[in-house]
Amino acid sequence: MSGVRVDRQGVIGRIVLARREKRNAIDRQAAEALFTGLQNLESDNQVRIVHVTSEGEDFSVGTDLEALNRLINEPSDVQREDSEALGRVYLAARALMKPVVCSVRGRALGAGAGLALACDLTLAHQDAEFGFPEVRIGFVPAIVMTMLRRTLGEKRAADLVLTGRVINAEEAGAIGLVSRVLPAASFDADVDAVLAGLSGSSATSLALTKWLLYKLDALSFEDGVAAGIVTDVEARATEDFRGALRRRMGGDSVAGAE
Repeated sequence: MSGVRVDRQGVIGRIVLARREKRNAIDRQAAEALFTGLQNLESDNQVRIVHVTSEGEDFSVGTDLEALNRLINEPSDVQREDSEALGRVYLAARALMKPVVCSVRGRALGAGAGLALACDLTLAHQDAEFGFPEVRIGFVPAIVMTMLRRTLGEKRAADLVLTGRVINAEEAGAIGLVSRVLPAASFDADVDAVLAGLSGSSATSLALTKWLLYKLDALSFEDGVAAGIVTDVEARATEDFRGALRRRMGGDSVAGAE
């Protein structure tokens, strides 16, 4: 058993961390199941939005330390393969041409916090907690650090990874670690509302927007503007945009759109 469940409800594809007994700790088997789940939902033409969520009290307490202990005497190539399994999950979430939304209850620590951060939107329960406590056990939050530094900036990222402190949802929202903090009383309904709102938008415009958002990481300011121009032109050529524009203009033909 991988401890990961994948299903679809209408246009929403769900990936559920389901290792309650392990507080949804992530081992290689779970990482491989997460990667496969993302790939399968990408290829499912009925899925428009991917929702990463969890069962139990915690979203994920991080890497499965018992699994790491079993590998402790293995050679470096085996260690690398195990590490790469998690890295592929983070890369796949960003590369997916569909929005990936993560909802977090309880603790999201280490690799679990990294999974939440890899998603496009992170919706936190008001009682959720986040942290990268690896340094406290002689480890390094290595794979997540690229995302964390780009998301928070150097000083805030350093504060989390060097101290290993765990922060509450309010602080996570204030520093930009999560997209929104949602009240406990309406958490599930609010998450569903976000998913429904996204699913009502054009799939092509969402895909182009997501692609450009992350493409900008590798570009200079000038090249970023240039990439924006190219994407703008591509968006104008899509039938989703042309149809929406015609409807907005009262059904009249739009000059240059026919």
